[in-house]
Amino acid sequence: MIPDREFKIIIKHTPLVSIDFIVQSHNKVLLGKRVNKPAQNYYFTMGGIVKKNEKFQDAMKRIAQNELGIELCQKPKYIGVFEHFYDDSIFESVSTHYVNHGYLLEMKEKLVNLPIEQHNNYKWFSVEELLQSNEVHQYVKDYFTKGEI
Repeated sequence: MIPDREFKIIIKHTPLVSIDFIVQSHNKVLLGKRVNKPAQNYYFTMGGIVKKNEKFQDAMKRIAQNELGIELCQKPKYIGVFEHFYDDSIFESVSTHYVNHGYLLEMKEKLVNLPIEQHNNYKWFSVEELLQSNEVHQYVKDYFTKGEI
C-alpha cells in the first residue's frame, strides 16, 4: 500500500492506469453509486487501478474480487481505452487523470455480497436508461457511445 503522502504526489503528476468492468446481465448494466471522489455520488462502473509490477490479468482478477466479490473465471471482452479527467480526487486540490481500459463482463450468475466500500447503492440500468440518466456519469455513457459494446 502506498502511503497517502506519496500517492498524492503520484496522482498530482502522473496518470493512473485503471480497469473498469461494464457488467451486463439480461440486457441490463450494473452500476454502483460512488462513495468517494472522483465521480462521487454518480452511478459508475466498478473498477480500480493497476498496481506497479502487477500483471494486467492479475489486476483484473484482484479488481473483480474487490469490486464485485467474484472470482474472475472468464476473459472479459475488451472494449477500448478511455481517458478520464477529473477536477478532483481523494485529495483536496488535486485533479485526477485515468488511462482507463474498459472490459465488458457478461454475468450469468447472480451477484451477491457486492462490496460497499466504493459504492453505497447498486442498480441495474438498461442502456437507454443509463444514457438518459443525470445520475450516471458521462464517462460511463462514453463506454456505450464511443466504445465497442
